[in-house]
Amino acid sequence: RMCTILKRQKASLSYLEEVRKHMSRLPALDPNTRTLLMCGLPNVGKSSFMNKITRANVDVQPYAFTTKSLFVGHTDYKYLRWQVIDTPGILDHPLEQRNTIEMQAITALAHLTCSVLYFMDISEQCGFTIEQQCNLFRSIQPLFANKQLVVVINKIDAQPWDTLDANYRTMIEAMVKESGPNTSMLHMSNVSEEGVSQVKNHACDKLLASRVDSRVSGNKIDSVMNRLQVVYPTARDGVTREAFIPESVLKEREKGLKKGSKSRVGYAPTVDDGEEADDTPPESDDEMADASDDVPRRKTARELMWENGGPGVWAPDYREQYDLADPEWRFDAVPQILDGKNIADYVDPEVNARLALLEEEEEQLAREREAADMERADDDESLDEMEKAQVAEIRDRVKIARAYPERSGGRNRPALPREIRGRAKDRHDDDAKLKAGAIEKRMAKVGVDATHMLERGRRRERDDPREKRRRGREEKDADMDDAAAGSDDEEMEGDGRGRSKGAIKRQRKEREQSVRREKSQARSHSRPREPSQMGLKDESMAKVAKKVEKKGQRAWFGGSGEGDHTKAVHLVKWMNTGKKRNGTHYCR
Repeated sequence: RMCTILKRQKASLSYLEEVRKHMSRLPALDPNTRTLLMCGLPNVGKSSFMNKITRANVDVQPYAFTTKSLFVGHTDYKYLRWQVIDTPGILDHPLEQRNTIEMQAITALAHLTCSVLYFMDISEQCGFTIEQQCNLFRSIQPLFANKQLVVVINKIDAQPWDTLDANYRTMIEAMVKESGPNTSMLHMSNVSEEGVSQVKNHACDKLLASRVDSRVSGNKIDSVMNRLQVVYPTARDGVTREAFIPESVLKEREKGLKKGSKSRVGYAPTVDDGEEADDTPPESDDEMADASDDVPRRKTARELMWENGGPGVWAPDYREQYDLADPEWRFDAVPQILDGKNIADYVDPEVNARLALLEEEEEQLAREREAADMERADDDESLDEMEKAQVAEIRDRVKIARAYPERSGGRNRPALPREIRGRAKDRHDDDAKLKAGAIEKRMAKVGVDATHMLERGRRRERDDPREKRRRGREEKDADMDDAAAGSDDEEMEGDGRGRSKGAIKRQRKEREQSVRREKSQARSHSRPREPSQMGLKDESMAKVAKKVEKKGQRAWFGGSGEGDHTKAVHLVKWMNTGKKRNGTHYCR
């Protein structure tokens, strides 16, 4: 029934949804906050003024009705947040002929408590004459009741107010006087920004004053004043009490030592500093007290500061306050530290002489290297082309062998991968790189006899434990084959007929498994024992005991315990009970 009712109300609900969407797109207006509202004919400069005083970004174009809805911006004045509303342009015709765009501005003027800024374009660049703008003002004047009104004369950069026709000026001034005492007139220009701040500040001040007056004139002020009490002190008797000056102060005055405040000339002057005081402040009180003594006075950090440029230029040297074993160390340069050691402690005084010896040694080595290269060149000239080619190849291989350990990732690694080291990649491939024949051929190409190397490899292969195990398995299989052949002969001799190869293989497999099972049984696994060893009479009693044991294990055999990590399927009751219709459904 509920679904049927909702289906019948579908049209109304759809309309309400569209209304909700439209209201969500409307600007968030606060009717109780401090508000500045701008109105006037189209293209008189309302949106430009809003962009100047707020962080809003309203579109400004040189045609009418660029602003088709209310735009809200915010600005700050006297540490308060102000709401600024830009309304669409209003045309001068009767109320019933105004469209929806114009009615937004009319509604805002009628229902918001705000300070109204009526913009006028005296340059007539908006397309409307000054007379039409004055007529619009008079037609919507009833909406300005009980509101602070500011008539803004805009675009004075194109048409100054002083050079405007006297008739127009008289018309505008008369219009402002007729509107009442809450109306004022200001001039401004959005292009040159002349008077923009004055208009904003004046409108905000008028609204603040009106809000305060409305609160004072209300009934709430009496209840607040009744809770306030101002106390004025009254004399308790007719005794005159003069100021008390301590005797110590009087004695110092007699001595002529004036106790004045410290001078702050150049930083924060006091009343004790005369007008003719120079930039350097005089001495402090303590310094003045000690002026009579002949003891040389030490300059203070403040005096040094003024002598060396004043605050921000000179800073005291805090090394004077270092507490070291020897005071002479305080101003020493801090040595450079490396790995926790002082480098200066390890400087060799004869470092220049040692450097000269190293340079001489390098020059001697360079001369010896050049001589060796010349001898090698002479030896190469005595060789034929084939021998020179072999020598060049050997030298190249030597270079590669020397550079191999220095390559990236070449350290601490075997020369060959483990999977092919010491064995042939393919035993059926005669040209395999690790076969003895292939190695011998390759070494022979470079003139190296590989006979001893191959013999050493064969000897190491024979001593390899894996090779020993393999030979042992082969010998064991051979012995078992001989034993099986002998037993076959005996059986054939005994009953005159032999067994099949499959039976012989099964017998051999069972024998191997039994031997392996006996060797692999651990001490924790007990071997099958005779009934007498288990405390039973015979085989029948052993069977009964086995049956009872199995019956007792049924209670826990196969059950899940705390060591099992399986998770049982858990179905939520409220999601899997009740009637379900066919098709797509959702849990709620």
